[in-house]
Amino acid sequence: MTDPGDALLPTYARLPARFARGAGCWLWDEAGDAYLDAVAGIAVCGLGHCHPVVTAAVREQAGKLVHTSNLYRVPLQEELAARLTAATGMARAFFANSGAEANECALKIARLHGHRRGFETPRVLVAEGGFHGRTLLTLSASSGARVREGFAPYAEGFTQVPFNDPDALRAAFDAHPDVAAVLLEPIQGEGGVRPADDAYLAAARALCDERGALLLLDEVQTGMGRTGTMLACQGAGVAPDVATVAKALGNGYPIGACLARGAAAEVLEPGRHGSTFGGSPLACRAGLAVLEVLEREDLCAQAAERGGAILARLRAELDGRPGVVEVRGRGLMLGIELAAPAPELARHAFAAHRLLLNVTRERVVRLLPPLVIGAEEADELCARLLAALADTLK
Repeated sequence: MTDPGDALLPTYARLPARFARGAGCWLWDEAGDAYLDAVAGIAVCGLGHCHPVVTAAVREQAGKLVHTSNLYRVPLQEELAARLTAATGMARAFFANSGAEANECALKIARLHGHRRGFETPRVLVAEGGFHGRTLLTLSASSGARVREGFAPYAEGFTQVPFNDPDALRAAFDAHPDVAAVLLEPIQGEGGVRPADDAYLAAARALCDERGALLLLDEVQTGMGRTGTMLACQGAGVAPDVATVAKALGNGYPIGACLARGAAAEVLEPGRHGSTFGGSPLACRAGLAVLEVLEREDLCAQAAERGGAILARLRAELDGRPGVVEVRGRGLMLGIELAAPAPELARHAFAAHRLLLNVTRERVVRLLPPLVIGAEEADELCARLLAALADTLK
């Protein structure tokens, strides 16, 4: 019998689960077995699965109006832009369908900014270990042979510098007079849950101000409350010129946003950028529902509290243990770096402990549970994870 999956391009190494429904931090497969979800759709379902407020909003809007295009004003888009910029300290928003598209917009702003400064080939400084998407432009801005190999030639105009190294950043500015922008993640997600030091982000901000460059922060994974503030950079006290969000903005409905302020908010003009589907009434209604719940239930603070408790327990159990290098993270974006690759850990945790987790960079266990996770669920997550690690690290 032909496997229905054979009709798909083989772009994913999937686990065998077929999930039928979800609620909060839990997913149930077709057999009715429950799994504790510590991935949340790769940081997408910040409010958990099927949050009733988002579900009701999407259902209602789908019965009213789904799409009109950006040839006309979209009131829900304008409302979401106002709410989102107010919550993040930015000024204007462009809505897309994904994080990669939001980052494309940010990079186009950077290049236009550079051309207006007279740079023939505007340069963007990016960090080693960074990941910004799988389009050819965002892939060119990213690091790592595994995601880049085979897709050359890459877009020109990117220079990689060591992450968390202010001196290297300054040296790159000194070596390249055509730097139009710096693009960083406040916490490298695909790069192994590596937080940027607050001092590093502050140094990047100061260098951009000094050299007339834009500071672009990719908050696609860190944004929407995951690290304890609406944007991770707000916790560091650093204001970017451009910030991108996506993933948790729609809690599963595809939507991304490129947020800009100051001179960066004035670069784009009609006809210079666009999206057929971006900022549809349905997508923006989902985004508004997410913001409503985040603010009403103070989930940013809850993410900081729950994440701090999980981090403390994991450090108490794992610090100094053979096979464990470091436990790190912020809020509900946590990583456990192992001493050796663990290619079967996610599959084992799934099969033996009914825990969904993710391993990135071959050896970093990445935890991205929903922000609504309760105290008992957080304890259960730790117990199942520690059991899976105990099996793996024998």
